[in-house]
Amino acid sequence: MAEHNHNHDHADALSGGKFLFVTVLNALITVVEFIGGIFAGSLSLISDGFHNLGDSLSVVLSYYAHRISGRQQTSRNTYGFKRAQIIAAFINSVFLIVVSGFLIIEAVQKLMHPEKVDGDLMFIVAVIGMIANFISAVMLSRGARGNLNVRATYLHFLSDSLSSVGIIIAGILIKVFGWYFTDPLVTMIVAVYIIIETWPIIKKTIYILMQGAPQIDCQHLRKDIMDINGVTNVHHVHIWSIDENSVIFSAHVNMDDMLISDAEQIYEPIGDMLKQKYNIDHVTIQAEVERGKQEDFFFDQGKDIK
Repeated sequence: MAEHNHNHDHADALSGGKFLFVTVLNALITVVEFIGGIFAGSLSLISDGFHNLGDSLSVVLSYYAHRISGRQQTSRNTYGFKRAQIIAAFINSVFLIVVSGFLIIEAVQKLMHPEKVDGDLMFIVAVIGMIANFISAVMLSRGARGNLNVRATYLHFLSDSLSSVGIIIAGILIKVFGWYFTDPLVTMIVAVYIIIETWPIIKKTIYILMQGAPQIDCQHLRKDIMDINGVTNVHHVHIWSIDENSVIFSAHVNMDDMLISDAEQIYEPIGDMLKQKYNIDHVTIQAEVERGKQEDFFFDQGKDIK
């Protein structure tokens, strides 16, 4: 059994300074929007306050998960703690979906029975909220591309920025035309947008937690392994993701009958090829001569792992 492991460091997407600044900023905005929403009679402001409360909780959870994921492996967690960030992304995304669902229900009721709203106060508070959320989103935008956890948090702030823009427009329409229905309408539009943006993250986090394989052309992968000198067959293959950046591969590889020291010379080109071509950074190979030659590439007898 041979193991080929490539580790790569990831940039610290959430530094302590960013964490503290963004958390305090959004806690303050949450209070402002709750108070403003109550006095203005604006559901969209109150809903934005709930989103900002979620943002604050999201940053705390994301930062904590980010710190946990960097811990070294232990005898109880032999693959480390990288999935802490996947779990955090899942929790943050589910929270957004649930809150959005409740806000849609409330907005529908408000649309059926529009209530008077203070457009001026609504506009002022929304401008403050938009600026704060935009600053927070910009601070997290750099780490959002390669990290599901940070992306889920980033989407919190981006959605709130868009929500604030919608509230500003609604405030203007209420002030100029007296269209009070625009307040719950904006709430519904933003809630639907958040659900649409968040659902792919939920699907991907579930896929990773279910040990799904990344998008890899397995026929080409098998051919690439078979093309390596000394390999006669490959079977009993497993490919799965620890997080969105770390892929693990294990396989039984049939080789010509040779010394173990000679077989080890084949492990390295297999590992290098898998890393360079398929971005697989943790490879485990079990060398065999005749055993398992008739088995499928993916073990398909329903009893592989008991």
